[in-house]
Amino acid sequence: MIYQARKGQVSSGEAIGILLLDTSVPFIPGDVANATTYPFPVRFRKVEGFTVARAIGKDPSIYDGLHHAACELVDQGVRAITGDCGFMALHQKRLARELPVPVFLSSLLQIPFILSILGESGKVGVITADGRSLDEALLAAVGVTDVDRLVIQGLEEQPDFYRFAIEESGSLDPTKVEAEVVAAGRCLMAADDSVKALLLECSLLPPYASALQRALQMPVFDYISMINFVFSAVVKQPYEGFI
Repeated sequence: MIYQARKGQVSSGEAIGILLLDTSVPFIPGDVANATTYPFPVRFRKVEGFTVARAIGKDPSIYDGLHHAACELVDQGVRAITGDCGFMALHQKRLARELPVPVFLSSLLQIPFILSILGESGKVGVITADGRSLDEALLAAVGVTDVDRLVIQGLEEQPDFYRFAIEESGSLDPTKVEAEVVAAGRCLMAADDSVKALLLECSLLPPYASALQRALQMPVFDYISMINFVFSAVVKQPYEGFI
């Protein structure tokens, strides 16, 4: 095999490029922005000025910065582009149209798939950083049209989550946040017993997915399940064995 250099590319082997918010919180293992979360290398790129407030506020003016950062990742050889905030869904269709690699910015993209495997009566419980901002327009941007099959629970009134994730206090007690996430899941189940699977919208929530599953005994989807799935499609592994 003859390898060819790609002009401007300074390293190789990072198939997944991850666009990061311009934020400062503890990125613990399991967080999308922690490289040890993955069993494969990833490449990060911060989108300057893309703050939590602008993400939750669905500010369309950030698109040029987002596009520029994504193009830099593509130039460095990534095979697919994801993000670290479910509210990046606002930019999904446009960025996917304008980039030469697959784009999957938001964990919310998994909702149509999850609904399709639950049966017609099953619902998806969505735990989000801010339930007030997760509206029908944002869901439509990722192909969700049957909003009646969603039960949404926001964490905006949970004090420990709010302090570390929204106010960016700089510190995190994962035990307390885990308790708040599990409580949100129990609240979803109490509201509607048709919920058959859970989706965590926020990129800060995968560290608590295991505890949530233990408590509620159902499938839990999050950013990491999505990223692992796409990686398996863009980097196929050869099979070895015997018959």
